[in-house]
Amino acid sequence: MPSEDSIQSIENSAAQVIEGTDSLAGLEAVKTQYLGKNGIVTEQLKRISSLPVEKRKEFGQALNRIKIQIAERIQARHENLERAFLDQQFRDQSIDVTLPGRSGTLGTIHPISRTLRRMEQIFDRLGFRVAEGPEIENDYYNFEALNIPANHPARAMHDTFYIHDHGLLRTHTSPVQVRFMQTHRPPIRIIAPGKVFRCDSDVTHTPMFHQLEGLSVDSDVTFADLKGVIIHFIHEFFEAEPKVRFRSSYFPFTEPSAEVDMGCVFCGGEGCRICRHTGWIEVLGCGMVHPEVLKHGSIDPDKYTGYAFGLGIERLTMLRYGVRDLRYFFNSELSFLRQF
Repeated sequence: MPSEDSIQSIENSAAQVIEGTDSLAGLEAVKTQYLGKNGIVTEQLKRISSLPVEKRKEFGQALNRIKIQIAERIQARHENLERAFLDQQFRDQSIDVTLPGRSGTLGTIHPISRTLRRMEQIFDRLGFRVAEGPEIENDYYNFEALNIPANHPARAMHDTFYIHDHGLLRTHTSPVQVRFMQTHRPPIRIIAPGKVFRCDSDVTHTPMFHQLEGLSVDSDVTFADLKGVIIHFIHEFFEAEPKVRFRSSYFPFTEPSAEVDMGCVFCGGEGCRICRHTGWIEVLGCGMVHPEVLKHGSIDPDKYTGYAFGLGIERLTMLRYGVRDLRYFFNSELSFLRQF
């Protein structure tokens, strides 16, 4: 029969083993050894039923006492070992706060986004608001509403990405102007920046690029108003006053129409390879909104007139920052982007 001495011996043995354990894993093994399903204390508890009835209570109480004491010793040792482990980690991974910090690399705004924001700010000061439209357009808004019928030769100039018979990726942001006119009444002053798509790719063209188009419609809008806005924009954008000229041109959606040139920023108008030795660089197209386009926009051309203009954001970014190849903007070359 188990005696009081044997019970005390178990307690003394457990205390010695617990104090001698120097790892959390080892402590878990000790816990299993003494208190587990087949542990030393558990086996003693199973023997209670074989004792005389008058001895069972006393023996059971003694075993429960040492069971609690062993559990408490294990818990205390666990806390000590865990604290020692954390202290060692802090010592091993300590940081010398007197050392200089690591310098991080900050990102910056992409030159295209930077240019677009600058343009929006300039036109905002002139009273223009930003309007948006879908990049996947239908044939009506992209062509017909802009006075470009199915057999018009100007369609060949756009090299369109067609999705199906009447769906396409917009070739310009001009459809935004028509959509806006259909839902708003004059006076209208908007710019429509965004992505456009054409089947073209070389040093100065990419299949996807960005355009900004402007529209102003009111009862007394004239070509002189258009010239004033364009010249002001060019001077503000380039933070200089280059020469500006308007050349007669043709666009289906404006009449009269003009191409706008500015003095070459690379050679100062002296003539170079970039401007083909003319001293001039084309920057945008513009004109008075064609009456048919006003009609498609649900605006009476007998009461209202308007002007429109369109420019390539990449083109003006190249001119402002002296970039020679349009593809630099899209190849994620860090040495190029870090310049901005």
